[in-house]
Amino acid sequence: MSTIQNLTSFDPFADTGDSEAQPTNYIHIRIQQRNGRKTLTTVQGVPNEYDLKKILKVLKKDFACNGNIVKDDELGEVIQLQGDQRVKVSEFLTTQLQLPKKNIKIHGF
Repeated sequence: MSTIQNLTSFDPFADTGDSEAQPTNYIHIRIQQRNGRKTLTTVQGVPNEYDLKKILKVLKKDFACNGNIVKDDELGEVIQLQGDQRVKVSEFLTTQLQLPKKNIKIHGF
């Protein structure tokens, strides 16, 4: 009689040591509802080697909107822009800053 090898061969929940478990630094682009039809676009998780003030200045000029940088205790520095600028910000980050598109998450309705 042969023993069944399948029961002892593989543990699906064992730690394999793959690099998937390590967190990648995603850039989150979110939209927040203000009052009425007004919205805010927030950009969180931009890498530290980039100067947020210069990025904000270019974004404000290109998109013709106002914005500022908010310091959050948990999230670090977050860029806020007036209006729904999610797609434009995503395109800017991929084309101008050469950030990979897979690291950018767009949230919202």
